[in-house]
Amino acid sequence: PLPGTVSDPWKLMLLDATFRACHLIHYLQLSHHLIVLNYIICTFDKLKSVSSEDIKITDAVFDGVEVRVFEPPAKQEEKLKRSIVYIHGGGWALASARTSLYNNLCRIMAESLNAVVISVEYRLVPEVWFPEQFHDALRATKHFLQPDVLAEYSVDPNRIAISGDSAGGNLAAAVCQQLSKDENLTVRPKLQALIYPVLQAFDFNTPSYQQNMNMPVLPRYVMINYWIDYLNGNYDLAHSLLINNHTALDVSQAVAFRGRLNWTTLLPSSFKKNYKPVIQTTGKAEIVQEIPALLDVRAVPLLADTETLQLQPKSYILTCENDVLRDDGVMYAKRLEEAGVEVTLDHFDDCFHGCMIFTIWPTDFSAGVQTRNSYIKWLDENL
Repeated sequence: PLPGTVSDPWKLMLLDATFRACHLIHYLQLSHHLIVLNYIICTFDKLKSVSSEDIKITDAVFDGVEVRVFEPPAKQEEKLKRSIVYIHGGGWALASARTSLYNNLCRIMAESLNAVVISVEYRLVPEVWFPEQFHDALRATKHFLQPDVLAEYSVDPNRIAISGDSAGGNLAAAVCQQLSKDENLTVRPKLQALIYPVLQAFDFNTPSYQQNMNMPVLPRYVMINYWIDYLNGNYDLAHSLLINNHTALDVSQAVAFRGRLNWTTLLPSSFKKNYKPVIQTTGKAEIVQEIPALLDVRAVPLLADTETLQLQPKSYILTCENDVLRDDGVMYAKRLEEAGVEVTLDHFDDCFHGCMIFTIWPTDFSAGVQTRNSYIKWLDENL
């Protein structure tokens, strides 16, 4: 068992077996694995519903995008509240702002921080593909940042964070980059907080991808399939992506981005260990032609230029050692830092991908409480 799961190793085995079974069903062409996974998530979700009499929970529509709003009770001494726009994870294809996992997280955030939390219910694969998830998150956030909407929810326009986990961290980072370049905005986020975010599809052989290629919950091949699903690509390309054929030295479209994702210079030696870069001399340029979004910064925020990164707000990035996405977050933290942004990199040696939302039976882990408390503590001290 992984550290942080020792007391209940069967829970991690249950999670991993569930995900692998769904991919087997997809392989046998019995059903799409994402449909099966969402069905299972909804079934588990009925096991326990978390609510609170102290937090007002309502559903609303922001510029055509559904959101769930968590509002703590008003306090006489505080006229305006701080706020977090939260974007849930799930490979751009799973879960919901309404599931108990995210309902519980956002409720605890609202209670602990006395903050208004806006949880974005963006549309999922296979209903839509990139860039629609990005557009949903951006529209909902921009709507909320309007002064009259902030006033409706009694939110302080100077104390707003944008946050998300995993694929939601990807959307949060991409939205934050877009907002920073929008000259028409009068209100901008004070902070961004990214939880084990997925930030690049350029290199599937970073040290963390190599180290954790078979790690439960999110093996490397599953993450590659999520990218293919999100970008509406063909599963036949999975192997070429796995060996970095799409960013080989002879793929001209990738040349300009190579320096922005050089893990040999961006990662500390403790993460690089003895792993070697996988750089193909000859690859397949047609992959990028078929899926141009592989190099679109709205999908892969780690590839943004330095000028964009310089505009980003104070940032928090949480990473886990037992996670293929560890190096995505660490490299983004380093690039932001080099661009002059104040960054807190909160790394957990004993935790795994997705752990922060797993705090409800039957998938309650000590790692979930540990990471959640650290994340909320940072928000409390900085927002």
